[in-house]
Amino acid sequence: MKLSYIFAILTLMCLDATCQKRKKEKPSESSDVMTEHISHGFIDYAVDNATDRLYLYVSRLEEEFLYLPSLSSGLGSNDIGLDRGQLSSEKVVKFTKAGNKLLLIQPNYSFRAISDNTDETRAVKEAFAQSVIAGFEIIESTNGIYKIDITDFIIRDAVGISQTLARTNQGKYQLDKSRSALNTERLKNFPKNTELDAILTLVGEPKDDWIHSVTPSAEVVTVTVHHSFVALPDGNYQKRKFDPRAGYYGIAYADYATPIGDPLLKKFTCRHRLVKKDPEAAQSEAVEPIIYYLDRGAPEPIRSALLEGASWWNQAFEAAGFKDAFQVQLLPEGIDPMDARYNIIQWVHRSTRGWSYGASVVDPRTGEIIKGHVTLGSLRVRQDYLIAEGLLSPYSNDSAVNPAMKQMALARLRQLSAHEVGHTLGLAHSYASSAEGRASVMDYPHPKIDLIDGEISLDSAYDYKIGAWDKVAIAYGYTQFPENTNEEDALNDIIAKSLANGLTFLSDQDARPTGGSHPFAHLWDNGKNPAKELSHLMTVRSIALENLGANTIQNGVPYAHLEEVLVPIYFLHRYQVEATVKLIGGRNYRYALKGDGQLVTQVVPGVSQVHAIDELLKTVQPQALGFPEKLLNLLPPRPLHESRTNELIKLRTSPNFDALGAAETAADFTFGLMLNPRRVSRMIEYYSRDASQPGLEFLLNKMLAATWFQKPQTGYFGEIQHVVNLSLLNHLMQLATSNQTNPQANAMAYQAIQKLKTNLTSKSPAHDKGTMANRKYALELIHQFHDDPSDFEVKSAQEIPAGSPIGMDFSCGF
Repeated sequence: MKLSYIFAILTLMCLDATCQKRKKEKPSESSDVMTEHISHGFIDYAVDNATDRLYLYVSRLEEEFLYLPSLSSGLGSNDIGLDRGQLSSEKVVKFTKAGNKLLLIQPNYSFRAISDNTDETRAVKEAFAQSVIAGFEIIESTNGIYKIDITDFIIRDAVGISQTLARTNQGKYQLDKSRSALNTERLKNFPKNTELDAILTLVGEPKDDWIHSVTPSAEVVTVTVHHSFVALPDGNYQKRKFDPRAGYYGIAYADYATPIGDPLLKKFTCRHRLVKKDPEAAQSEAVEPIIYYLDRGAPEPIRSALLEGASWWNQAFEAAGFKDAFQVQLLPEGIDPMDARYNIIQWVHRSTRGWSYGASVVDPRTGEIIKGHVTLGSLRVRQDYLIAEGLLSPYSNDSAVNPAMKQMALARLRQLSAHEVGHTLGLAHSYASSAEGRASVMDYPHPKIDLIDGEISLDSAYDYKIGAWDKVAIAYGYTQFPENTNEEDALNDIIAKSLANGLTFLSDQDARPTGGSHPFAHLWDNGKNPAKELSHLMTVRSIALENLGANTIQNGVPYAHLEEVLVPIYFLHRYQVEATVKLIGGRNYRYALKGDGQLVTQVVPGVSQVHAIDELLKTVQPQALGFPEKLLNLLPPRPLHESRTNELIKLRTSPNFDALGAAETAADFTFGLMLNPRRVSRMIEYYSRDASQPGLEFLLNKMLAATWFQKPQTGYFGEIQHVVNLSLLNHLMQLATSNQTNPQANAMAYQAIQKLKTNLTSKSPAHDKGTMANRKYALELIHQFHDDPSDFEVKSAQEIPAGSPIGMDFSCGF
């Protein structure tokens, strides 16, 4: 790194990187005389307060650094996004002089030639485009220092606020520079990073309630955008190869200098740099420990829970041979969380509960993580507390409030803190872990709810430590092997031992319920046997629903608020339904490599699939979908100034609670998953290859037998039966006309509809008028469907209320 003589003298005169010195600028022909306050650091800058202009003094041309735009203050809406602390994509850039301009250029690191042959590297460089991020006229230059005006680059929509508002249908907004300015309080300079900030105001015509709910004047949106210029790490970082079995995100690039026969695409893990003080010691302190800092805005007892949960990772680093190498501390006063030097855990508020994220700032050249940045949504803990209230109904008048609710909510926070920090250490979701004894905090955990003598217990709701798989993953990514160790063999040995111990890794694409096929990788599930756990959870749900009532809410709370507690309890089984349905047409597999001895692929045994089908169909029985009468009598319409939200059940009976609509929504949810086009297509194929598999015809017959062909019920449960029956018919019609499935699935769905028609036509008239109307209506729908299947419009059930509480950010990945 070469510095000019003037820059070196100025640096020596400043003991602190943020100190300022007045300097009288020699006027150039194109500028007026002005007094500027120069801040010395990674890139010197000066602010002219008279004109609100920001100038950079660039002394190191062609030297690459990292540029990162982000939001230093946000919008506060989970539905829209744009959170406080939200990071945008980092870019490796450099300043290049071209005539009277400095161009800010982003080289193309997706295509490289790792070679000593300069002609070979130049050939690749010239074959693929690079990007000029911005261009700046040179105002003046002195001894190799170039002064440029960077104001417009900083006061711009660098993170795509207007695009996000448009994409979420909030309206068309554009930047108003007359209401935007430099945010001088957050302009800071340090030896290896320069931090700049701007107040941005966007104006437009609001179109949706979301933007109205979080702004004082919805036609004007003002936030602050941050810009970090960061020195890239030195060349001493050792890249570590990517292995799909190890559980990491990674970087990838094509190396055109690769010998013929070797893979062109090179992959490496994303991880922090961590080096032992004593490389030969089994246990050693780190030269520089990994330190995370918690947002001071997190109150107690939340603060202590977050600190404790994040600190769990030190257990994994100790197992990998490091002593106190991972630390979590409270952010010192006065430190800006956007400062690129600090790994941050931010406590972020929104108007509604929402996602949490684990993002990383990564050197795209190597995969080295420069900054971990965690965003934790503050309302999540309140949702967990609310679920605990619904499970325990604790507010009897003659006893103290059960502390188990707060204990469960804080236990969940510890796990959440560990989970999101794990992402910023480079780790991906590990969704097979719930089937392997809570092996990883990188799974999405559903509370483990026990029944003790018929009473609900939350004592074991969440784990209290790092998982066995987490230790394996950290060992793979961070172990520093003794000198002369064959690293590839040592890494393979770590994976081999984990496989021998029954620990495996499966991630996002394997766990998603819509069309997913893996029998063990799921979101928000428990247990090795999903169908068995579904049966248990339905029992828990039944007990909790029976207990819901006046004791579920505190004194002085409107009875209408019972519905907020009711929703997550009524749909308590939703994620275990998602897990169980994946056994149907399911296939077990691993990220197997040739020679590692893992299972490659195996269809789920037919008996397991039949068990899953039976348990799923129990969830759509009228007695399972009904509400206790005493509970329905305690659910009034919303009180004054309280509107319905997407957390509540959608109504066709507004303003009153819709018990039948809720049942229809729940049944529709299960049927939609069971008859997913990809799932039924697999069933057809697997049955054709193995008659022990339950084919699609078997599934459809089971579904008809559990609904339309059941003995009709009367009264409330009879009406639930009617909506469930019609929901299944709607899904059969959708499957019969779907262009996303095997044509034989269309034929079998059509055949099932014909079978139903025959059954309804041959039945003697029902004594119950409701059942008679239900049958006649179904026959009329079938007739209309037969007349023109392609033009037939299937009636949709009400959408299921919002559920999933957390997520993550794919800031480091292929």
